[in-house]
Amino acid sequence: MNILLTGATGFIGSSVLPRLLDDGHSVTALVRDADKAAAVEAAGATALIGDAADGRLVEQASRQSDGVIHLASGKDVDAVLVPAVLAGLAGSGKPFVHTGGIWTYGSNDDIAEDSPVDPPALTAWRGDAEALVRAASDVRGTVVVPSIVYGYGKGLPNVIVDAPRDSGTVPSLRLIGDGSQHWATVHVDDLAALYVLALENGTAGSTYIGAGGQNPTVRELGEAAAQAAGIAGGVAAESLDVTRSRLGEGLADALLLDQQARGTKARIDLGWEPNGVTLLEELLVGSYAPARV
Repeated sequence: MNILLTGATGFIGSSVLPRLLDDGHSVTALVRDADKAAAVEAAGATALIGDAADGRLVEQASRQSDGVIHLASGKDVDAVLVPAVLAGLAGSGKPFVHTGGIWTYGSNDDIAEDSPVDPPALTAWRGDAEALVRAASDVRGTVVVPSIVYGYGKGLPNVIVDAPRDSGTVPSLRLIGDGSQHWATVHVDDLAALYVLALENGTAGSTYIGAGGQNPTVRELGEAAAQAAGIAGGVAAESLDVTRSRLGEGLADALLLDQQARGTKARIDLGWEPNGVTLLEELLVGSYAPARV
């Protein structure tokens, strides 16, 4: 299939693009500029330079594709792109894989696709576009919901790795709040495999949570990062007010959510098998750990 892909040069897209190509698909990557076009062409895709919020361009490119994966999700982009894709694919039954977010479910110690939603202010905008995709009657629309994505030293784990070091006789690494909250996590390569499975085999109207099944606490993650960096004082809790001031209220409130998920539906329905190294291992001895001389 010829797949229209947004976000091909981003953190997740950099794993989804080669996965699609390895599975025998051709890819047209919608990118913003010539530098990104060169990057996706070097990776084996065809570049389409344009704006993901250009409804006419997106509708035409979608109509010419055999399916769409949308990774470059954003409030302003989705309001235009999702209706445009659905218009371009209308009546075809072709697949459209849209991107959601785990924070939509709020704090929950066993998140499943049908769990109640309680999004923080930062991501409250996601619901409308997701509902449009799931409700499409003549397009095979699915939503992939990434949890905290990690791998290759990129993404949100760097909020922990790069947290302030408290000064003093024995320095310590600051946590996000007291660190008792769990994070649902997924390796970026495992998540890429899920996107392709949803494209190829997903059921219309379905949501698939991308969670590898490891749900460490932020304190555990901080302790691993502190150990890797040789920070003698380990970790130190931070008040909610200080965390919100440091990270901004919107991001802080999202990172303070206590979330656990297993990704069971994707495993059962799509045969997804996440097996990437855990985030704890990545922080301690992997891509987030300081370079060893």
